[in-house]
Amino acid sequence: MGDSVDSLGDGPVAQHWNPERYQREAGFVAELGRPLLTLLAAQTGARVLDLGCGDGRLTLEVAAGGAQVTGVDLSPDLVATARGRGLDVQVADAAALPYPDASFDAVLSNAALHWMTAPEPVLGEVARVLKPGGRFVGEMGGAGNVAAIVGAITNALAQRGIEVTRAYPWYFPTLAQYRAQLEAAGFTVDTIERFARPTDLPADITGWLATFAESFLSLVPASQRDQLVGDIRDALEPSLKQADGRWAADYVRLRFSAHKAAT
Repeated sequence: MGDSVDSLGDGPVAQHWNPERYQREAGFVAELGRPLLTLLAAQTGARVLDLGCGDGRLTLEVAAGGAQVTGVDLSPDLVATARGRGLDVQVADAAALPYPDASFDAVLSNAALHWMTAPEPVLGEVARVLKPGGRFVGEMGGAGNVAAIVGAITNALAQRGIEVTRAYPWYFPTLAQYRAQLEAAGFTVDTIERFARPTDLPADITGWLATFAESFLSLVPASQRDQLVGDIRDALEPSLKQADGRWAADYVRLRFSAHKAAT
């Protein structure tokens, strides 16, 4: 997250989140995150932190259920959109949360943790701001998430002599890896599952790439990006375009519920 950088340097390009494009191309993120609300089962008046709240659509639903919700996200643009919904949100790094110890009864995170490529400090902060007995409920990309898309991106860039590794923006752990990381942070894992969830897109893959794959696309000059996207689209059409003409991204998710010790 953060501001985009049009650079061909050695460092990865920060992901920039355009609120209008996000609402148009990624509305499914909040819709498919609704099972987390059942898993969360927040009590009226409970203090809940939405970690990586984005534009606040799911945050708003938690608040509508009667919880006292605070949201954080690293994108100033998405935070501004969430504030426009009347939500209490702020720009903050998940690895350095601006809250005292034991501030929250629960932490919720939907489709954000896989953008936090160093999970240990993030999980440490979640544990710190939770009250004893507090719950952590989340969903993120798991091992194998968008494998076909990443493969097509990698091949298209390799044909241009570009190594993709330095631009890779995600962390997609296995179930065993993430369970171990949760436990190392002091959580007891109540449930954790990994499942394939092919996800219908509102248009073809080009909108997804513009929304979520900025770090890869920025490895080529702006004048070459349309051709790069076209090559990626052509490579993915046989596997991700369905018989009815719709496109579906090859998502694999991890969903979990854990709690901090009561003492």
